[in-house]
Amino acid sequence: MGLPKRVAERISAGLKRFQPILTAAKARDVNESDTVVIVTDLLQDVFGYDKYAEITSEHMIRGTFCDLAIKLEGGLTILIEVKAVGHDLKEQYIKQAVDYAANQGCEWVALTNGHLWRVYRVCFSKPIEHELVVELDLLSMNHRSSEHHELIGLLSKEGWQRAHIGEYHTRKQAFNRFTLAAVILSEPIVDALRRELRRIGGNLKVDEVEVRQLLTSEVLKREVIEGEKADAARRQVAKNSTKPLRASRADQSTPTTDSAVDSSPTARVE
Repeated sequence: MGLPKRVAERISAGLKRFQPILTAAKARDVNESDTVVIVTDLLQDVFGYDKYAEITSEHMIRGTFCDLAIKLEGGLTILIEVKAVGHDLKEQYIKQAVDYAANQGCEWVALTNGHLWRVYRVCFSKPIEHELVVELDLLSMNHRSSEHHELIGLLSKEGWQRAHIGEYHTRKQAFNRFTLAAVILSEPIVDALRRELRRIGGNLKVDEVEVRQLLTSEVLKREVIEGEKADAARRQVAKNSTKPLRASRADQSTPTTDSAVDSSPTARVE
């Protein structure tokens, strides 16, 4: 992602300042109202939002107010549900926050107790679903770590303006063990495996079913090929299987060879 230097410095200084504040608040078991005050200051001093112009606690939903909302360029960016600093972030709180977001057509919602932050993307399906995209514990982070600066930067004003969290979410969807397993079991990859086995075995005839059976029984773990996440990954792979790839500069400068053509995902072994 690459944070601007001034943003990284603000995050580093803010994290160093607020970690003892959050630790003390947790030790005193401060209530939800006081936690909202701390979160508001965090949003300004660490995440970079204007407390008076971009953070509001007066966003009404179904006759009640959500704890906080961020508005950038006149549009609702993210709703934030705050719980007391000593409270665990329970599933019922997530549902409440997602219901708020869905009612407003807001794609992003955060649940926090000040130090622990969970950010969800709301999927407007029937029924409404939500997916955890980012989880941060500010008390476990190192204010000198550029990696931790990058993670906090996903939720910063600059991160939202550059859609960094959307890019992070896309990468997280595309690059995980379930998606990788689904890609391995997809038709183009199974065909490529058959081709290589044929090459190794001296024109050995290998059936597609045999390859799949070996992959699912002895190569891949059952947990990555069974269950809801595995099913979702297969649907995602199937949905995007016909999309053309955008060639990188390296690809564009590399001449096409017979071997490259032979290893194309569209090539098949009969």
